[in-house]
Amino acid sequence: MAERSQDWFRQAEADLRHARHGVEDGDFEWAAFAAHQAAEKAIKALFQKLHLDAWGHALSLLLGSLPESVAAAPLLDAAKRLDKHYIPTRYPNGFERGAPVDFYTRGEAEQAIADAEEIVGFCGGQIR
Repeated sequence: MAERSQDWFRQAEADLRHARHGVEDGDFEWAAFAAHQAAEKAIKALFQKLHLDAWGHALSLLLGSLPESVAAAPLLDAAKRLDKHYIPTRYPNGFERGAPVDFYTRGEAEQAIADAEEIVGFCGGQIR
């Protein structure tokens, strides 16, 4: 498989921009999901750079699968917060009633973006 870490990382940065636009537009659930996607793609870019395979969408599990020499453990809390935005941000059946748009707040979206920025920044530092 070709090493495409730069492609994955560029998309991570684009997803992070999309998350910020989501907050500006009041689309808090989509901002939180885009933040998750940014972090996921940044982590997968790092896996690519290390010539390792990455499967799945659980950020905390992906980070936990990196070699110990990468020292990603300090990011686990941010990853676990972001993991909670993977499904409920998109599907109404994640709640007893209502749609994700009814439940997500600006504060949650901003926290998700901050968590993603931390992970994207870390991964970028490892890749470049």
